[in-house]
Amino acid sequence: MNPAVEPGSVEHLSQIISHVVAPAFLLGAVASFISILVYRMTAAIERAREIGNLPEDGHARAALRADLPRLLRRIELLHQSVRLAIASGVVATLLIILAFAAALLGSHHVWIAACLFMLSMSLLCASLIAFAFEVRIGISEYDRQ
Repeated sequence: MNPAVEPGSVEHLSQIISHVVAPAFLLGAVASFISILVYRMTAAIERAREIGNLPEDGHARAALRADLPRLLRRIELLHQSVRLAIASGVVATLLIILAFAAALLGSHHVWIAACLFMLSMSLLCASLIAFAFEVRIGISEYDRQ
C-alpha cells in the first residue's frame, strides 16, 4: 500500500478496488467459461442417454451404441474441467476477499495475492487443457455422420 494513503479513506478504498480488478475480470471469465462447459456437458449427457436407450439390435441407429464410451469420456473430461474452473473461481474470490481483509487490517498481502493469482490461473489453465482434450474427442467421425 502507498504510505501516503490513509487506511480507511476513500483513496485507500479506491486503491484496493484497483488491485482487485484483474481477479474480478478473471472471475467473470471463469463464470462464462463454466456456463459453456455445463452446456456442452448437458448436451453430451443427453446424447449418451438417447444412445443408451436405443435397442441393442435390430434398430437402424443401434450402431450408434459404439459411440457411448467416447461420450462417457467426454462427459468425464467436461466434469473435470468444470471442477477445475470452479476451483479457479473460488481461488480468485478468496484473492479478492484477502485484498480487502488485508487492507482493513493494514497488512501487506503482495506475496499471498501473487500466489493466489498464480494458483487461480494455473487451475484455469488445467481446466482449459481438459476442455481441449474433450473438444478433440468431440470432433470425430461419429459427429460428422
